[in-house]
Formats: sequence, C-alpha cells, structure tokens
Amino acid sequence: MPTPSSRTGRARAALAFVCALVLTACGAPDPALNRDAPYDPYEAENRRMHAFNRSLDRTLIRSAGKGYSSAVPDDIEMVIGNFADNMSLPVAIVNNILQGNGKSASEDFYRFLVNSTIGLGGLFDTATELEMPAPSGADFGQTLYVWGVHEGPYIELPLLGPSTTRDAVGRTVDLFANPLKYALESPESYIPTAASASKALTTRGRYSETIDSVLYDSADSYAASRSLYLQNRRFKVGRGSSDAYLDPYDTGSGAQTSPGDSYEDPYDE
Repeated sequence: MPTPSSRTGRARAALAFVCALVLTACGAPDPALNRDAPYDPYEAENRRMHAFNRSLDRTLIRSAGKGYSSAVPDDIEMVIGNFADNMSLPVAIVNNILQGNGKSASEDFYRFLVNSTIGLGGLFDTATELEMPAPSGADFGQTLYVWGVHEGPYIELPLLGPSTTRDAVGRTVDLFANPLKYALESPESYIPTAASASKALTTRGRYSETIDSVLYDSADSYAASRSLYLQNRRFKVGRGSSDAYLDPYDTGSGAQTSPGDSYEDPYDE
C-alpha cells in the first residue's frame, strides 16, 4: 500500500524530471512546428505500437465499451461521468495556477466546490445547471507548452494511444498532481481512477461508429489518428488561438467541418 511519504517522493522525482526537461527544451526552435509533415522520427516503432493498440481495441476494448454502454443505463453513465469530471478538477486547478491563469483556476475551484457540495460529491453537474463557466480542462502538457517546452516527436503509447513527448511527460506528472491522491486514504484514493476508466468505456461505446471509422475504415488508420491527435491537441494547448486547428469534439461552437475532417480523436479524453 503506497504511503504518503512514498507518494511525495514520486511526486518530487517527477517534478525534478520536469524541471530538467524545461531547462533543456527551451533553447532551439521546436522542430515539430517547423516541418511540412508531422515530426515523427519514430514512425516505424509507432506503427508497430499502433497495430498493437488497434488489435487490443478490436479484440477487447471495443466489445467491452459496447457491452458496458448497453448494460449500464444512460443516467448511471452520466452520474459516473460527472463524478470523474469533478474529481479531475483539482488537477486542472493546480495546472492553471502553474500557468499563471488565475481566472480559470478560480472558475474551476468554484465549479469543484459547488459540484462537491450541492452536487453531492460531483454526481450531479450542478455548476452547469447554474450556468457557471465550463471546466478549463487544463493539464500539465498544456502547462509545459505555456512554459515554452517543445512539443517534441510524435509517439504512440501502449493502450493510451497518440501522444507527443511533451504530452507523455504531462500525463505522467498529472498522475501525481491531483491533491486528492494525498488527501484520500486507500482504497478510496482509487475511486477517481475507477470512475475515469468507466467514463472511458462509456466514450468507446457511445462513439463506437466514429472511432471505428478512424481505426478500421481509414486507408491509413495510423496517419488518420496522428493527424487528428495533433490538430486537436494543438488547438487545446493554444486555447483555440489558431484557426488552423479545429477541436473535433467541439460541437457547441457552430463550427462546420468538411467531410474529410469529420473524424473525432478516438484517444482524447
């Protein structure tokens, strides 16, 4: 069972690694943004990993997602999704503070406060019903971008799918950045992780047709997934400042996409 001291030690090690990354990554222009083609020097290895992830999805994850989404009532899925989203807010608050974004940090804090109290621990999204600002979704990959760290080469991670070296580091740090991990005792500290896994299965089942069209109907599913991830991710870290990148999941902005741009990022949570 992890003790608070061991968790703190891992968090300090992750922070030290990030500091070293920041110092070494800010000197030269980012090669990932100075090329006509995606910066993918590890394409051969990435394609092998993509084939593994695709096979795993075909044999296990797709069926599990469809079965879970069919078996669990929509209302229950919504409650679990609300809870998972609420438990992720402390990470967003920490990252907004690290980015110097006091406005989003405050908005996320008040959303977390309202949903954790009136919303019964986040089971109900009361903040949205009260028309409070939407969650920022800030993460440490975005924080590294704000600090000037390069995007780095594109990589495909086992199970997690498309990423970049910067975002892979960000995901690792976010595992230790949630204050709830240190406030909750075991086994309660694993509840947010279980809720996130449940939400991921819901997403896989709910968007099955769209995800299948990318992974199994594309002429090159690897290239399609890579393009979608990079567009979606650059849009997010740039806070939508560039018209060159459209968020495939942004259905509320009224943005129209061409038939060739109709795919959604199957790995973005």
